[in-house]
Amino acid sequence: MNKKWIESNTFHHSEFKDLDRLVKAKQRKKISISLCLPTLNEEKTIAKEIVIMRSELMTRYPLIDEIVVIDSGSTDKTRHIARSYDVTVYEANDILPHLEKFKGKGENLWKALFVTRGDIIVYIDADIKNIHHRFAYGLLGPLLLSDRIQFTKAFYDRPISLGDNKLRPTGGGRVTELVTRPLFSLFMPDLTQFLQPLSGEYAGYRSIFESIPFHIGYGVETGMLIDIYEKWGLDVMAQVDLDRRVHKNQDTKALGRMAFVIIKTFLNRVQKLNRVDIKQEIFDEMIQYSLVRDALRPEMHVLEQFERPPMSQIPDYMKRSADRVSNSLSGNDLPPQRPIDVPNKK
Repeated sequence: MNKKWIESNTFHHSEFKDLDRLVKAKQRKKISISLCLPTLNEEKTIAKEIVIMRSELMTRYPLIDEIVVIDSGSTDKTRHIARSYDVTVYEANDILPHLEKFKGKGENLWKALFVTRGDIIVYIDADIKNIHHRFAYGLLGPLLLSDRIQFTKAFYDRPISLGDNKLRPTGGGRVTELVTRPLFSLFMPDLTQFLQPLSGEYAGYRSIFESIPFHIGYGVETGMLIDIYEKWGLDVMAQVDLDRRVHKNQDTKALGRMAFVIIKTFLNRVQKLNRVDIKQEIFDEMIQYSLVRDALRPEMHVLEQFERPPMSQIPDYMKRSADRVSNSLSGNDLPPQRPIDVPNKK
């Protein structure tokens, strides 16, 4: 295991609080930055996220060039509220509508690549109750100030929300410690150095994201880490301490279903990498039980695994990328997505 990585590639957001410095680095590199907020019924938090990011990182400091909301089909007022703050809002099903439709966070992230324009993409979950612009500039700092780092991932303290504004100091990240870290320890010890491999906030150059597949659901973060690590190695990756993140928490059964999908994703990856040879069928049903009137009742949850191919392989995307370059040369668009020369992992 590369034990030096956690020292050299772990940062604290306070190292990047000089936003003028980040803006100058962005201008020097002649790149553009997009912020993507994937949503599903986030009417209670989406407005505050947009207001803070726009006021601090677009109006006061021109660090972010666009904010794009990709929605999974919210049944509340999420999309209406987001549009009222003058950001671009899409329903995921309306992007590349001729493709088979899926629902999940990974689908939103993948489709964001098609509609955003930035050379760097920042992904931030839309359910953060203590949102602060450090969630964006902290992730952007290493990308802008280093010529080596191409992908950054967040970690933080995760108190559990008990409702009525009450918090339990620790307890978040249960699936990480019970599922993901043991799996990484067994097969990919280098990746155990990511303190929160399942965190929902990360950023990277478009050339990274467009070159890897995206799992549709809960497995997206696990698959993303493995794919970037296998293709380019740890040196292009970093993690940033964002201090604290407060969000809604899921019950144990929901976490069990999340763990099921993450394990399937992991097994799929290590099998493709020829690290294990699974000789039997892996099933799609998660079986859980509830006690109803003193009797156990089984609950069957079908959790199929779907994966989008690298966006760079999609013909519509290839054409759109070519059109963007042409428009940019004509002065009609943001700077083109310049491929980043990232060496393959040795």
